Amino acid sequence: MNDSSAHARRARIAVFASGGGSNFQAIYDATADGTLAADVVLCVSNRSDAGVLDRASAVGIPSVVIRTKDFQDDAEYVSRLVGQLESYGVDLVALAGYLRKIPSDIVRRYHHRMVNIHPALLPSFGGKGMYGRRVHEAVLESGVRWTGVTVHLVDEEYDTGPIILQEPVPVYPGDSVEELAARVLEIEHQLYPRALNLVAEIRVRVEGKKVHIIPDLN
Repeated sequence: MNDSSAHARRARIAVFASGGGSNFQAIYDATADGTLAADVVLCVSNRSDAGVLDRASAVGIPSVVIRTKDFQDDAEYVSRLVGQLESYGVDLVALAGYLRKIPSDIVRRYHHRMVNIHPALLPSFGGKGMYGRRVHEAVLESGVRWTGVTVHLVDEEYDTGPIILQEPVPVYPGDSVEELAARVLEIEHQLYPRALNLVAEIRVRVEGKKVHIIPDLN
């Protein structure tokens, strides 16, 4: 996506997810009500039983299941992924609980156009193996009083890309993992579409690890 093409049409988003897909739904709903100036055109999962596939079907979004075990080598797997993204004219990739590391070839192809959401305030409680319930368990065990949500650009490591937006969430005494997860998820559903809209409108400028948000002058 370059400046001229972005102004000519809405950005086209592929959402990658492995689970129930509540963030997929939040992103789709934001495109439908106009708060996210983009369109979801493809859902990608690595699990044939992922609930996100039902959500995509319900709103008429094409989906595809791509599993590494179905390919002879990484090159064939990457080729399949790239082929799908190109066939749908995907501009942006949104990782929404996708429990597989994205191959470096694809990260480089979508440099600063691939976004991830993490259920904590990075760089705390991130890294390999830190996802979903594990994050909230670690937060509670640490005794911190605040956690939150981070939306960041994806680089070739786990949870280390430039941060676009963060929002804190309080940790209350006696919180269960489920109670904390629900409070964080509510913020995820608000923050992710906002961050994607900034990328879709080319209002994210990256210098090193820092993100600068270009004001909306409209």
